[in-house]
Amino acid sequence: MEIHTIGIDLGKTVFHLIGLNAHGEVVVQRKCSRSQLLRFTSNLRVCLIGMEACGGAHFLGRALRDQGHDVRLMPAQYVKPYVKTNKNDYIDAEAIAEAVGRPRMRFVPIKTDDQLDLQSLHRIRERWIVRRTAVINQIRGLLLERGITVRKGRLYIEASLPAILEDADNKLSGILRVLLTQLQLEMQYLGRQIDESDKLILEIAKGMDSCRRLIAIPGIGPLTATATIAAIGNGAAFKKGRGFAAWLGVVPGEQSTGGKQKLTGTSKRGNKYLRKLFVQGAHTVLLQKNKQSAGLRTWLADLTARKRKQVATVAMANKMARMVWAVLTKGEAYRPPLLLQAAEMACR
Repeated sequence: MEIHTIGIDLGKTVFHLIGLNAHGEVVVQRKCSRSQLLRFTSNLRVCLIGMEACGGAHFLGRALRDQGHDVRLMPAQYVKPYVKTNKNDYIDAEAIAEAVGRPRMRFVPIKTDDQLDLQSLHRIRERWIVRRTAVINQIRGLLLERGITVRKGRLYIEASLPAILEDADNKLSGILRVLLTQLQLEMQYLGRQIDESDKLILEIAKGMDSCRRLIAIPGIGPLTATATIAAIGNGAAFKKGRGFAAWLGVVPGEQSTGGKQKLTGTSKRGNKYLRKLFVQGAHTVLLQKNKQSAGLRTWLADLTARKRKQVATVAMANKMARMVWAVLTKGEAYRPPLLLQAAEMACR
């Protein structure tokens, strides 16, 4: 019995495995634990192993790769078309085994421990920000029920809340004052946690050569640089910068048929968190477009003259994504774009 391809449907403690021979016929069907799975694959000859990119996939992918196997992770939405008839764990594993052998299938690079650490740091920081926003909104809502309004913005809440709590004439009950004090303490705690994570991200960015090169790009700071490294590593998964921009979701969507091309709004595919950082960075560049290099300043002036602000922001995010890909894949420092006349002179 020769196993050519293996598809693994991942679970928390139970894994379902399907093995195919060179003709695509099922020759192995097993249900096992993680230790049993690794013991089984360690006794196999080198083969192609496919898994969906989900929780635990990167750890298991590294473990199987250390055994010498060719391990490939795939987005779950690309595997779904290969699921036949009803759905169960073995059918899912068979669909994975079939999908991983397709020549035009798109794969997810296996993340290193350093990438996973950065990803975890960003996810925890984002959860703290969401919690702090929820606390602020709750404080604002409780005060509004008592006829007290505060100007929109976190800084205004932080500045106004102490005076509100000390004011004896606003007729706040004792219970509400206690609750608002507790919410204030929670808000301050979350703020400290976010500040500590920002300091840690800055230290990490300073210690990584790739991050230092990315930070030189307009609109890219330590936060965006480390998030990009955590998401795509060296960018080798994309053949062109256009592919990274499309994965990021800062390109127009397309619904073409009958030879007629129809472009829609921004596709908004891929990593939502990373796309948000790129768009925010692009917005900052537009606000300071007069401070950019001559080539980029001219390009931005022409863009903003033709397009409305939102479209120009996404276009700048697209350009930033291509710059980031080029810097990561080529391993070179960022070079600001030149004016057309200067570029022509340099080529002569």
